[in-house]
Amino acid sequence: MTRAAMPTATPLVLLLDKPLGLSSNAALQRVRRMLGKPKAGHTGTLDPLATGMLPICLGEATKFAGHLLSEKKSYHCTLKLGVETASGDADAPVVCELPVPALDADQVVAALARFRGVIRQTPPIYSALKRDGVPLYRLARAGETVEVPEREVMIHRLELRRLAGDEIDLEVVCGSGTYIRSLGMDLARALDGVGHLSALRRLWVSPFEQRPMASLADVEAWAATAGEVTPAWLIPVDQTLCSIRAITVAADDVLALCQGRAVANLIGAAGSVRLYTTDGHFFGLGEVTDDGVLRARRLLATG
Repeated sequence: MTRAAMPTATPLVLLLDKPLGLSSNAALQRVRRMLGKPKAGHTGTLDPLATGMLPICLGEATKFAGHLLSEKKSYHCTLKLGVETASGDADAPVVCELPVPALDADQVVAALARFRGVIRQTPPIYSALKRDGVPLYRLARAGETVEVPEREVMIHRLELRRLAGDEIDLEVVCGSGTYIRSLGMDLARALDGVGHLSALRRLWVSPFEQRPMASLADVEAWAATAGEVTPAWLIPVDQTLCSIRAITVAADDVLALCQGRAVANLIGAAGSVRLYTTDGHFFGLGEVTDDGVLRARRLLATG
């Protein structure tokens, strides 16, 4: 294997604890400035009024960001009854006010059962979804009326944490594409009222259920040390792909893949695979066909 074909060091994913009041992009740009403005991108937008885990792919880790978008996510949220807003949170005009219904925990628990499993929901118009390349929130702020189609989402877990007056605290584990703001508004209507989220925190994104997060201050302090020690909130990108089968590729075959050629006569199931050199270096993702041919799908830069 030639030196030119050797994969470079495995890039990293930074698990940021996004603070209240910053958009996801604003938080991303702060991290980029602290780290010397590398190429970077976040996965799974958090609204300015939400806090919690925002995975940021650094450098070539951005090539694999799409895989993180499809993973499970967990949230704690507070639904405030009596007032519905255009956005489903406290960051938009009030559109409806109704008396707060008298509720007990049993009524709330019964209503939650309707929202588990595969459900249909309409994303809020104040969202990062796009129409003709324009984010819906921009159209909403410009006063345009936009029809947002329903879609199916998966709610894996939905539990009552606290009921106190006009507030309902919930724990949610959901699949990709779920809007917790829409879930909150729909639940309020199911309880014969209206409501909006007054607080939202993302606890984790799979597979980082047990991983710590970094504050912006943590990132700044680490950057000041020139990265002497890799903290637990910086993850090699291949560890974010652990649901994909790993295979070891011989040196000559690594060279072939890096040159755009297929590798034949592989043993094992067809499907996506993580690619490693014989000395354990991750160098990308591949696809094995039913007839045992391996092709590169997305590779790290070589040098």
